[in-house]
Amino acid sequence: MEILSLLLFTPLLAIFILSVVPREKTHQIRILANVFATLALLISCWLIFVYDQTNGALQLTEQFLLNPKLGTSFALGIDGLSLPMVFMTTLLTSVCLLASFNISTNIKSYYISVLMLELGMLGVFLAQDWSLYYIFWELTLAPLFLLIGRWGGARRHMASLNFVLYTMGGSIFMLISLLAISQYVPDHGGTLMSTMTIAAQSMPRNEQIFVLIGFLIGFGVKIPIFPLHGWLPLAHVEAPSPVSILMSGILLKMGAYGLIRAVVMLPEATLVLQPFLVTLALVGMIYGGLLAWRQSDLKAMVAYSSVSHMGIVLLGIATLNETGMTGAIIQMTAHGLIAGGMFLLVGLLYERTHTRNILDYSSLVQVMPRFAFFMTITFLAAMGLPGTVGFIAELHTFVGGYQEWGNLIIFLEASILISSAYAMRTISMLFTGPVKSHMREIEDLKLYELMAAGMLVIAIVVLGIWPTPLIELSSSTINVVSNIISEHIR
Repeated sequence: MEILSLLLFTPLLAIFILSVVPREKTHQIRILANVFATLALLISCWLIFVYDQTNGALQLTEQFLLNPKLGTSFALGIDGLSLPMVFMTTLLTSVCLLASFNISTNIKSYYISVLMLELGMLGVFLAQDWSLYYIFWELTLAPLFLLIGRWGGARRHMASLNFVLYTMGGSIFMLISLLAISQYVPDHGGTLMSTMTIAAQSMPRNEQIFVLIGFLIGFGVKIPIFPLHGWLPLAHVEAPSPVSILMSGILLKMGAYGLIRAVVMLPEATLVLQPFLVTLALVGMIYGGLLAWRQSDLKAMVAYSSVSHMGIVLLGIATLNETGMTGAIIQMTAHGLIAGGMFLLVGLLYERTHTRNILDYSSLVQVMPRFAFFMTITFLAAMGLPGTVGFIAELHTFVGGYQEWGNLIIFLEASILISSAYAMRTISMLFTGPVKSHMREIEDLKLYELMAAGMLVIAIVVLGIWPTPLIELSSSTINVVSNIISEHIR
């Protein structure tokens, strides 16, 4: 078995093993799930080690023909766009499972659902056939519906239904776009991404525009871009906090990753829609930041901040230049680490206090110094403080945007200022003032919680101080992508 298949089937094997373990043996279920998640993380680390950063083409490819008549294949591969997301998927799944020791009901079903979600997300980033990509894309719906609907908060049923309806509605538009492109694929040409990219670029420009709009709706629901973000705040607030880590850290990146692939397929249409894309990005950044600023619920604040931060990703994609694309890829990684860290810590705080209202807290630094340390770093990273990976992402996007639009990029600066305002407000309200009487006996982070938070915070700081490995991981592929786009929009 090749290494990509091994990585993809690791969570699948875990699901089969957990399915035969008696549900009463909860300790063994937890240990097995964490062991397999760690194994997948180690395999993804090995992928980074063996990946040739100087080669921007697909690497470690695998292909097995599934249906000769339709030309569908079980085709896997990685490049500089997908490898960071593969690593983030395995890392955040491990963090999610470490943070899940407080799940006390239907434990077996919970861990199987998380591992199935990991399988779907890994499949999206590894698939090199659009039909296979679509299957894995849809595969993520069922486990997330269960995870929100069974282990969520008071409005969990509405949140899970909202999520599924939004996502399925977007998927229909994506499917229509793929079917439209397939009409231009030669007979038995198959549905490989490389084949359909050539077919898409041969389409008339008007058709390319409609196809790109379909992709924009389909992927935009997942990113989410304004005004397709309606499912996000409710889903994040009601989902279990470990699941919110995966939703914010990986699920949103599935949409951004797919949109980048669509832009490479349809560069001429992207150039036509570029003003529309940048408008959506700037509105989302400001709108998400303002809504995050006025929230008193900590999870709702982080959820709306994701709309703002993913707007930066869309802005980087819309620049259609190498620097902006680099900023988009780094921001996808940065937001995964930062939002994952914030949802982790907010969830751990909620488990201890049973409130997410920021007005209920004060001077937690005296009661929970370890929590305060990690939470402060994640909020500073969210506002793009130099020395954190958030700053590196925003700097690249800012430079790429300035190269393309000049002074219009001042709107990005406005969103950064708004992020700074709500981040500093939250830090102040959580960690300053007198200690409230009912908050004096809160337990600080435990060892396994420190491990989970530490992995994310260390990555945030190390990649902020030394971003070269992250940049070089994607630079060759981004250069290839930029050249493809440039050739078609001259």
